[in-house]
Amino acid sequence: MTNDPIIIKWPVFPDDKLVVKPLINYNMTKKLTLLLLLTGTLLSCQTNAVNQNEKKNQELIKTYFNLFNKHKWKEMADLYSEVAEVKDPSLGQALVKQGREQIAKHYSDLQQTFPNLKDEIVNIYPSGDKHMIVEFISSGKAADGTQFSLPICVIFTIENGKIVKDFSYYDNFQ
Repeated sequence: MTNDPIIIKWPVFPDDKLVVKPLINYNMTKKLTLLLLLTGTLLSCQTNAVNQNEKKNQELIKTYFNLFNKHKWKEMADLYSEVAEVKDPSLGQALVKQGREQIAKHYSDLQQTFPNLKDEIVNIYPSGDKHMIVEFISSGKAADGTQFSLPICVIFTIENGKIVKDFSYYDNFQ
């Protein structure tokens, strides 16, 4: 390919000529193509890394609910960072910082009231590389026969493979 001008004859005015020069030449086309390929490759790698992180976080959350349903509170609490930020209507409206022992005790106490406590995941919604939103139904039956079934939504923030924030939302006035 050359950079020679392209001459177009106008049919209306046979003696006049319009000269059109190409905006990009062949070498520029090659460079742009290479640049687009490299950009696509880099974006693909970044997307793949995010997807891998989402998969790891999703597995962590599935492990969390599996341990919850087995009432393995210490092992479940070990999925949290040393101190995690927790929002839960049962703890009041303020943000509470809890250590692993406090988290395990909270659920152990809840199990004392509802011995067959269990959670059933409805859906997990990954949200970026460090947030997981989980929709689930928590249910149980008290010793006096009182039963509950409560839809809950929780937003987990995960950093370095540990839960650092656990923000639960539900209607505790049912």
